[in-house]
Amino acid sequence: MKGHPAVNEPTTHRPAPLVVHHPTPITPAVQPAPVVPVRPVHIPAVTSVVLPDGRVVTGYAVAPAQPEPVAAKRAVSRTAVNLALGGVGFLALCGGLLLLTSFIAALTAFIGQLIILAAVIFGGWIAVKVLGTSGHRGGTTVNIRKAVIKRNHFHS
Repeated sequence: MKGHPAVNEPTTHRPAPLVVHHPTPITPAVQPAPVVPVRPVHIPAVTSVVLPDGRVVTGYAVAPAQPEPVAAKRAVSRTAVNLALGGVGFLALCGGLLLLTSFIAALTAFIGQLIILAAVIFGGWIAVKVLGTSGHRGGTTVNIRKAVIKRNHFHS
């Protein structure tokens, strides 16, 4: 490679020195509000704890956080309960009325079929009795073949 030194050959120029830039701190435009000391209602006891490595940590004892008491639930309004139960009862009544009307329609159709069946059977029995040829029943017998009809008068 012409013009470029070999990888292992020493170079004659020195690298430029590193320039380190240090950031300039920006002062906040808004000053924090001064902290007003608040006197505690009671001064907690200072507790010291000795750690296993011999160090001593001193501080205030912190009571474990207690969950907030659950607020009592408002009782459900009696009016709301009555309306809900009335709605359920009304739905049950509608279903019952639908079943009742279906039952009445089926019963009416069944009775109509029984009446038709009775009319067919009874009508057939009457027809057999009236038109049947089960012998002579008595009474006057007129032989029409021997009769002579003259001028709309019947002569026997």
